[in-house]
Amino acid sequence: MVTAVQVGTAQDLAELGLSEPDYEVLSTLSEREGGTSTLHEQAAKMGWSRSRLSRHASRMEARGLIRRAPDPADGRGCLLVLSPAGWDVLRDAAPSHVASVRRHFVDRLTPDELAALGRIAQKLSAGR
Repeated sequence: MVTAVQVGTAQDLAELGLSEPDYEVLSTLSEREGGTSTLHEQAAKMGWSRSRLSRHASRMEARGLIRRAPDPADGRGCLLVLSPAGWDVLRDAAPSHVASVRRHFVDRLTPDELAALGRIAQKLSAGR
């Protein structure tokens, strides 16, 4: 089910030339040391299959947002590396994305609703 929040934030990202999956790849890579992750680790962190991430990474690589490098620990695997252009795009997009999430989600909830959401999130993450 696609929500109004997803549609709103997707439209806001599209205005910046990014899709939601693009932003997710860039932002999760940025959380890793040196903006680098194995394809396997990145797919697991994002909850994607390796083949889905590999296909999407190919499109992002063609746009210069990331690059692939051989994985020295796994001859069959590869590393995904956030390129300087990818860092720049993420740095430019992040404030707008945060404002979009706030406008389409956070600002629509009362303090009590946000607190309840926080409790629910904690309960769900504790069950891992």
